[in-house]
Amino acid sequence: MNLTAQIAAYEEQKKAKMPSDILEVMNQTTEQLISKHISDKALRIGDKVADFTLPDQNGTAIKLSNLLAKGPIVVSFYRGGWCPYCNLELKAFNALLPDFKAHGAELIAISPQLPDSSLDTVQKNALEFIVLSDVGNKIAEQFGLVFTLDERLKPIYAKLGLDLPKSNGDDSYQLPLPSTYVINQRAEVAYAFVSEDYTQRAEPNDVLNLFKGNLKEINK
Repeated sequence: MNLTAQIAAYEEQKKAKMPSDILEVMNQTTEQLISKHISDKALRIGDKVADFTLPDQNGTAIKLSNLLAKGPIVVSFYRGGWCPYCNLELKAFNALLPDFKAHGAELIAISPQLPDSSLDTVQKNALEFIVLSDVGNKIAEQFGLVFTLDERLKPIYAKLGLDLPKSNGDDSYQLPLPSTYVINQRAEVAYAFVSEDYTQRAEPNDVLNLFKGNLKEINK
């Protein structure tokens, strides 16, 4: 089952279990976020990506340029390990990790979570790729992805046991739009998927297909 099908199945489960008033608020806030067109200002194909260094789940500093020296990078910006859609996406990419590596590509995931929270995400999903902590969304801001959670969602998240200030180490409630990028060895965007709708994600197999017989074009 591909990621799109997994998300569709989860959506059906959510509709069956979640109170209708909460679902309505979630849908309204998503529609409002879509109407802001934040993704219009996000990095696009051909844009240059500034070098950055972030700590991984173990606190080790990881520099983008060092990774790119070895090959292209697939970057997934996710909201946090508390997000079911993010976890489905991370696990779907993890399942294809050997295939990406076979084509010389590395996977990394980035969220505003503190390293300890990132480590929880890694362990919970048995991830085998690098997970970085972008505390304060500084890198997500460079990519043009940052938004502030709608006030109407804060009590709902609290009711669901989702403590973003604890997870992220601040009370800004700022998050990145779920996004997937392929960055070539020239530090340029070769593929971009960005959506204000958190239920929409790049299909990992589609991203993988970019590398099949097309690696020279990606790094061009």
